[in-house]
Amino acid sequence: MSLGTQGEPPVVQAPRADDDLGFDLPAAANLSKARLALVAAGVVGALGAAFLVSYLPRRRERAALEERAKSADGALLRVEVITPKVGSSHHALTLPASVQALQETIVYSRADGYVRRWLVDIGDVVESGQLLAELDTPELDQQLDQARAQLAQAGASIVQAQANRDFSKTTVQRYQPLTQQGVTSQQDLDQRQAQAAVDEANVKVAEANVASQEANIRRLGQLKGFARVVAPFGGRVTARTVEIGALVTAGNASPLFKIATTDPARVFVQIPQDVAPSVHANLVAKVSVREYPTRTFDGNVTRASGELESGSRTMMTEIRVPNADSALLPGMYAQVSLDLPYPHSVFEIPATAVMNDAKGMRVAVVGPGDVVQLVPIVVERDTGASFEVSSGLAASDRVVKLATTALFDGRPVVVAAGESH
Repeated sequence: MSLGTQGEPPVVQAPRADDDLGFDLPAAANLSKARLALVAAGVVGALGAAFLVSYLPRRRERAALEERAKSADGALLRVEVITPKVGSSHHALTLPASVQALQETIVYSRADGYVRRWLVDIGDVVESGQLLAELDTPELDQQLDQARAQLAQAGASIVQAQANRDFSKTTVQRYQPLTQQGVTSQQDLDQRQAQAAVDEANVKVAEANVASQEANIRRLGQLKGFARVVAPFGGRVTARTVEIGALVTAGNASPLFKIATTDPARVFVQIPQDVAPSVHANLVAKVSVREYPTRTFDGNVTRASGELESGSRTMMTEIRVPNADSALLPGMYAQVSLDLPYPHSVFEIPATAVMNDAKGMRVAVVGPGDVVQLVPIVVERDTGASFEVSSGLAASDRVVKLATTALFDGRPVVVAAGESH
């Protein structure tokens, strides 16, 4: 509220609204219908021009693309072909293997007794027939003495039997003339002759007893010889399980020594089925072990089992390696490198020529009349940049170098000039 001039009543001002600008706006201009129609026509014209500018080039490009597609459908596909290259007839192969001794045996005692002394220990190199240990055989000695006494008794029995035989023969000779003269009866003569025959047989029995006792003495003598334990073959002592005074028994209950021959060493390797028919004697092999990273051991295949194991489908093969310095130890893990010839022809083609889909691995072969035929193949080996094919191709086939999904059975193609071989 404000005070008016003198004599005038005070002027009361109304409260200001929140949206009051503090001044009055001019009155809005009224557009005529003609002017409004002109503005709308301008907007429509601008939109139409923009549509024409963007749509017409696209329409022309689409028409040109359809024209090119129609031309492509009517034209033959141009392809570059190659002829399969005859692959190498050899297959380099590296397989795990195991080193074993050429000969290995456990030495047992053939006689009962006690160890008197042993002369070799683990690591010693021995020769065939070399003395390894000696045994005391008291029981065997007693048996041998008893056998000799029985032999002497059998010898005395021979003398006794021979004396009885000679007396019986003399008696028969005396009774024969007396029987003819009737002094003695025929029965007495027959009895004397029968006794002479018995005495003759007793001599043979006594001689057989002597031969039996002599054989028994020889047997016991051979067992006594086994009191000296000797090496069955030359090699290296790899184990000793005997001590002085130990009781050993004949048989395989008490092992004494273990001997192995390692020169040459035997290396056993499992050859897979695909190259097993190519393994033969004298095939060169190279053996390596991680303990000697810079050394390769040369060997030769000596024998193969001639059959595949049912579980692994591999064939056991033996390789012998010279091992004069005993570098290869029995039980070592090794790697064997072999260069095995394929048992069949192999063709090499680039990896780009192979199609691999739900129907398997195939290649496109251009046949008579330049018509494509998709041929299934069997890959022997994948080297990354190329495939070695063992089945499905011939040396004269024309194989499409770059296989695509545009190729199908029966499609005619044009072979590019200058085939690549």
